[in-house]
Amino acid sequence: MLITVSGPPGSGKSTNAAGLAEALGLDHVSGGDIFREMAADRGMTPVEFNEHAEDDGDIDRDLDRRLREIATTSEAVVLESRLAGWLAGDHADLRFWFDAPVAVRAERIADREDKPVSQAREETLRREASERKRYLEYYDVDIDDLSIYDAAYNTARWGPDRFLEALVSTVEAYDPDDDEGKVPIEGVSYDF
Repeated sequence: MLITVSGPPGSGKSTNAAGLAEALGLDHVSGGDIFREMAADRGMTPVEFNEHAEDDGDIDRDLDRRLREIATTSEAVVLESRLAGWLAGDHADLRFWFDAPVAVRAERIADREDKPVSQAREETLRREASERKRYLEYYDVDIDDLSIYDAAYNTARWGPDRFLEALVSTVEAYDPDDDEGKVPIEGVSYDF
């Protein structure tokens, strides 16, 4: 089974994708981890690297090429990134979108990265604007279009354990033989 988890920074993608993979016995691949490693290799913060990527299209294309390859060749993985649902396309069995109010996401990021909430919020909004611009330019993907996702969740509505339980139950209830509603991915330019 290939499951994708997408959403903005601080939405709970990594935590829940890792928990879901563990609960289901699947591998977990995080685009965010790969991106942060690429930034660190260049001595930049993720925000600086994100903005640098606006001038160097090879950064996104390299990351996205790797994620697309995983999505098209793997069968037992939870693939997690902002674009995972779009990159996996029709290869994904289930595509999830996670979100939370920006105030909640900024607090989560501030706790994780040990920085002031105001700084986390400002950096998050800058990062989202940068990514939105690049995804549209590179791949004709409107990241705000959630129509391709099988379910979209506001992760701030449940505690972490209860949300993961609900997510696992959702996946376990899925039966491909009863699936009449998979939304095809159309109009995307996988220009890597």
